[in-house]
Amino acid sequence: MSDYFFWQAIGFLFSVVYCSFFEWTLHKYVMHRPLAFFDYPFRKHALLHHHVFKYDHSYHLQEIEDRKTVPMAWWNAPAMFLINSLPILALQALIGHPIFWGALLSMMLYYATYEYLHWCMHVPRKRNVERSGIFFRLNGHHLLHHRYMGKNLNVVLPLTDLLMGTLLLRAPVKFAQACGPAIPNVQPLQSAEFEILNSSFEISGNHSAATFGADREMESAAKR
Repeated sequence: MSDYFFWQAIGFLFSVVYCSFFEWTLHKYVMHRPLAFFDYPFRKHALLHHHVFKYDHSYHLQEIEDRKTVPMAWWNAPAMFLINSLPILALQALIGHPIFWGALLSMMLYYATYEYLHWCMHVPRKRNVERSGIFFRLNGHHLLHHRYMGKNLNVVLPLTDLLMGTLLLRAPVKFAQACGPAIPNVQPLQSAEFEILNSSFEISGNHSAATFGADREMESAAKR
């Protein structure tokens, strides 16, 4: 029995990595490229979702009726589970160990995490998850995808972005990005540093001016 659960755990962990590669592949070659025989994902994602949700203030939901363009269609989940069950079953038969149920559970959790995080990114409501450091980084990661659609194709686990050379940590040029408490500054490093320094100087300048004004008032009061 312990051997059974051990291999199911192996299947679970393997599937997490597998899902990162599948997510990346699906996003790059199906959702951002029209297939001759099936262009539904391209139309619904690249043409509609990216048209509604850009990288500026419109990265966040502006019109209530656009909410339907955030999640995938209801039938996407069972279709993807069915498609991906076949290679997992083949791998299980090849290695001779039970990994299927652990792998399937991992797929379901990965898909649910994708849908929930993606929803929170575009329809923010100050949820607990939106206050986490992991969400903060993933949100910036996804924002850059909406600016550069060939980059940052992972939403949940950017492992494949890292391995396939599509990982982008900051924008190469400055752009008008969305802002909010759960979105990092993804501007070029020099630009970000300048803004931080500029803000520091403004705060310092305001503090100095206030201090100088207070000193002058005290001097006037002493003379009187």
